Amino acid sequence: MTRSLSYHLLDVFTDRRFAGNPLAVVELDAPLRDAEMQDVAREFNLSETVFLSEPRDSTNSGRIRIFTPKRELPFAGHPTIGAAALLAEQRAGELLSRHGIVVALEAQIGVLRCEALRGFGKATYVEVTPPFTPQRHDGAPSAAALATALSLSVEDIGFGAHVPVVYAAGPAFVFVPLRSREVLDRARRSPDAFSAALGAAVGAYLYTRETVDTACAINARMFANGVGIDEDPATGAAAAAFAGVALEFERPADGEHQLFIEQGHAMGRPSRITLRMAVENRELTRIALGGQVVRVGQGRLFI
Repeated sequence: MTRSLSYHLLDVFTDRRFAGNPLAVVELDAPLRDAEMQDVAREFNLSETVFLSEPRDSTNSGRIRIFTPKRELPFAGHPTIGAAALLAEQRAGELLSRHGIVVALEAQIGVLRCEALRGFGKATYVEVTPPFTPQRHDGAPSAAALATALSLSVEDIGFGAHVPVVYAAGPAFVFVPLRSREVLDRARRSPDAFSAALGAAVGAYLYTRETVDTACAINARMFANGVGIDEDPATGAAAAAFAGVALEFERPADGEHQLFIEQGHAMGRPSRITLRMAVENRELTRIALGGQVVRVGQGRLFI
């Protein structure tokens, strides 16, 4: 028997349609098998598709599962923020314009607390506070291996104290500092060398201090590894993990810090991510990830 499910298309980390990172949100009225969800994500062929269902704990707002075209992820930023924005608009649209509301989403990695509000524009802003801080992993590829993997020279990699490292806020990423925006723009993945260099990491997060918008701290690109896409317009999980990179190499003072990260310019889908981090005794005690969301369309999905 054919099932008909409602789905929504959103653009995340942007205040206008056809920019940012596109997302499909599928509303489930009954469970789907893992293989069926993977088929749907492959059909949409976006960076991620999120499946939204009723929570196991009625005190929470909903439950999400996140799939790329090839695999499930325990956490990703733009599906979480997009799903929270959709729920907030559907259930408390008028309240958004007057004050923020809290959306609690059950995910594989734990309960994600999201605050949603709408300003003077049409976009809803959501900030998610994950129940973890970034963790540093050993085994970062050498600059030489990354240069080969990204069709660059060794001299292109690194600036200031920044060197390649691996951090994870959910999935793990290889962080690759680049000396200029020109280097960032001409980076190209060499398929065989790229996969060999990254190993189990889900992507290489390339970044430079030279930005398009001077209000932003870094300009970034994310080349994916083994998840079914080549490049991501905006990568929330990597931006969350970047808090660990910033702490290690920039050594911010104790207190609250806010960074804006731009991504997607090389793809014609400019995105802006807000990263907030709390530092105490030179350690991260909390991170929060934020961005705007606009609705693009909706429809019915037949399974």
